Amino acid sequence: MRIKPWLAVAAAVPLLAGTPALAAAPPKVPAGTTAGYVVFDRVAGKIVAHRLAHRAFRSASVIKILIAIDFLERTAKPSARDLAQLRIMLRSSDDDAASAFWDRGGKGAIVTRTARRLGLADTAPPPADKPGFWGYTSLSAYDVARTYRYLMDRAAPRVRDLIVGHLRQATPCGSDGFDQTFGIPDGVPRPWAVKQGWSGFGTVPPVKCSGRPAGGALAAAATPALSSTAPVAAAPMALAAPAPARPAARSGSRSVVPDLGRPVLHTTGLVGKDDRLILVLLTAHPAGGGWRDSVKRTTTLARELYLSVSR
Repeated sequence: MRIKPWLAVAAAVPLLAGTPALAAAPPKVPAGTTAGYVVFDRVAGKIVAHRLAHRAFRSASVIKILIAIDFLERTAKPSARDLAQLRIMLRSSDDDAASAFWDRGGKGAIVTRTARRLGLADTAPPPADKPGFWGYTSLSAYDVARTYRYLMDRAAPRVRDLIVGHLRQATPCGSDGFDQTFGIPDGVPRPWAVKQGWSGFGTVPPVKCSGRPAGGALAAAATPALSSTAPVAAAPMALAAPAPARPAARSGSRSVVPDLGRPVLHTTGLVGKDDRLILVLLTAHPAGGGWRDSVKRTTTLARELYLSVSR
C-alpha cells in the first residue's frame, strides 16, 4: 500500500488531548464487499485509519465535488441559474445538473484539470468510449480525502463556503428518489457535511425514500469526545506530494471502469466539531446485490469506522 507521509498511521503520532485514538481492531469488511477508506484528523494532521487507500473505484456521484470545484474556479460570477443548479447537484445529487456542468466543462477535461491541480494521482476520466458517463470516473479514498483537504485548506473561501455549505444541507432524498442517508448520515453523529454516491441499483428506487431526517441510534446519542473544544490546527498550504501515479491516471482515461457490474455505495464528508475529521468510505458490493443489504453493510462500516477512531 502506497501510503505517503500525510497518510501516516496514527500510531506514529503522539496523541493530543481529545485526539481520536485507533481502536485495537479496524472495522470488519463483510465477505463479497470491497471497501477502501481513509480517515484524516485535521487537528492531529494525520491519517488515523486507512484501508485500500489507493484502490480505484468508479466515482458515481462523488465526482460532483470535483465538477463543482472546477466550475467555480473557472467562473468568477456564476449566474443565478448556475447557483441553483449547484445547489441541487450538491444537496440532492441531481444528475441532470451534473450532466449540464459536465458538458459545459469539456466532460473528462474537468477530471484532468482538477486531478492535476489538486494532485490526485489515482483519479482518471471515464473511458474514451464513454465520455458522457461522469459517474465512470475512477478515483480512490486517498484522492477524495485530498479533495476535502483542498477545499478546507487551499480553495478560495467563496469556493469552500459554497460547496461545503451545500454539503451540510444534504437532503434525505436524492433527486432520483433514492434515499441518501446511508453511511455517515445514519451511522455518525452530527455535525457533518456529506457527499454520497450510488450506482448499479437501477433507475427506480427499490425502496421509497421517506424524507425522514438522517440519524440512527448512534447519531441520536450524545456527541463523543471527538468533538474537542481545541481549535483546528492550520494545515500547511501545500499538500504533501501525491503517491506515484498509476500508468493511466495522468495520461488519459482508464480503459476499464472499476467494478462495472457491481453496485457501489460511497459515503464521504467532514465529521465532528470544527470539521475535525475527513471520513471517506468507498464500497463495491456483490453483483446483483440488493439496495437494503448494501445500505446496511455500508452504514455499519461507516459507524464502526467512526467508532474505531473515537473515544
